[in-house]
Amino acid sequence: MKQFLSTVVAIVILFSCTGRKTSETAGAPDLLPARSNLSGKELAATHCARCHLFVEPSTLPRSSWRDDVLPSMGHRLGFYKGDHQPDSLFGRGENERIIRNANVYPESPAMAKEDWAKIVAYYLENAPDTILPPRRSKKITMGLRHFAYKEASYANRPAMTTMVKILSDHRGIAYSDGKREQSVLTFLTPELEKSYDLGFGTTPVSFYEKADTLYLTMAGVGVFPNDLPGGSLQKLSKSGGSESYNAATQVIGGMQRPVQMAYGDLNNNGLEDIVACEYGDLTGSLVWFENKGRNRYFKKILRAKPGAITSIIKDVNGDGLQDIVVLMAQGDEGVFLYTNKGNGSFAEKKLLSFSPLNGSLYIELADFNNDGFDDLIYVSGDNADRTPFLKSYHGIYIFQNDGNFNFAQSWFYQLNGAYKAIPRDYDLDGDLDIAAISYFPDYVQSPEESFVYLENKGDLTFQDYSFPEATNGRWFVMDTGDMDGDGDIDLALGSFVYFEPMGDTTGLGKKWLKDGPSVVVLENTIR
Repeated sequence: MKQFLSTVVAIVILFSCTGRKTSETAGAPDLLPARSNLSGKELAATHCARCHLFVEPSTLPRSSWRDDVLPSMGHRLGFYKGDHQPDSLFGRGENERIIRNANVYPESPAMAKEDWAKIVAYYLENAPDTILPPRRSKKITMGLRHFAYKEASYANRPAMTTMVKILSDHRGIAYSDGKREQSVLTFLTPELEKSYDLGFGTTPVSFYEKADTLYLTMAGVGVFPNDLPGGSLQKLSKSGGSESYNAATQVIGGMQRPVQMAYGDLNNNGLEDIVACEYGDLTGSLVWFENKGRNRYFKKILRAKPGAITSIIKDVNGDGLQDIVVLMAQGDEGVFLYTNKGNGSFAEKKLLSFSPLNGSLYIELADFNNDGFDDLIYVSGDNADRTPFLKSYHGIYIFQNDGNFNFAQSWFYQLNGAYKAIPRDYDLDGDLDIAAISYFPDYVQSPEESFVYLENKGDLTFQDYSFPEATNGRWFVMDTGDMDGDGDIDLALGSFVYFEPMGDTTGLGKKWLKDGPSVVVLENTIR
């Protein structure tokens, strides 16, 4: 889900760091950590803050803490029901070996049992019985004044669209489908008719074209959470004036569930390097691959933690070197800057921190106030985790840049289950509007939240709109581009409906599974 699913992806909240068991303390109760004199609140703040923002008890209902979050947190600290590690935590085969070697779940407790009991009591005694879901004070206006809804004539059903791309030079659309039997990359004409398919043994999740060469990021064994190093970068080329691609060649392999790639020359040698978000699950990393020429790449780790979901390559300080801005979406959620120091080295700085409950999914840099500095748009809304209920802090945020790449929140739009938000000047009036999709909207009260168009009215005020067909699919991916060559920006949405929404009483889930589209287009008609 997460994001990937940027991907449907179930996320495990990383609530604490764990120390690696040593041979001296293994199995030696008398050498386990001593009981402290700290309160439950002090212990929780101490242990949680080592890895991420402290989470207040009030953010979740008591049942979520009791039944899901605290048991998961306990596993991270070496506390298990029955006092032993259940094999189910590790998966099977190679995945099990990876998790055990990473010591994600320690065999012996990382704190005194009495201290763990204090933490549990602190959360259960201070959490509310229930949390009321957010409710809109004003309904979203229905109708898009300058977009026309178009549905592709061809669809995979049930749709499992993991990537959609508006092709350059007005050539139509490409989208991938993550069926378990065989993943397919489908090319549609500008009229949204099927042109041809390419079949793969793994799922394409990121698409990058350069001249007659196509680079596809492949997730690996699937888009759902796993730690297996089955992800790859595949290269496909055209030849002889052909419109279709030749067979794929693997350029990079052994990646842990990569969800996104960014391309740019990071060492100013004229070759295009790659930043890879190897999201993984319980393990993973943010890496960059130095291009050595002739399809040879050298891997360098930037951050050896899971959850990298969006990366941006840009020279943010004007020194002529390309820097990297990254959103981390697992445990220690936040935005990180990797300043390029030259000679292949980068300095890490955390720009923004988010709660591990945020469900971070997407970022972009864009100048919202026309001051010449890149602001940051941030999307929070993955609800495929241990706390799948509507959250008031899910939505779209704008953080303004003070000119020194320091960011402060200046705007927020609450959107249940927000998955992606792309700022562009859709109405060609000189300011940035926002197109957004939600994978976990309020299906009962506001199903039109599936897609929201936010028209910029100036001074960071926006009017929200949706359209009647917004509930025709469950929108998981989105792309923008001038599909028809008329000078305005169109939108393509992809639907992923592997399962019905939890608690769906609307009948939408059954409709999507039966006859939902894989891809739809919102054609901009302003020109």
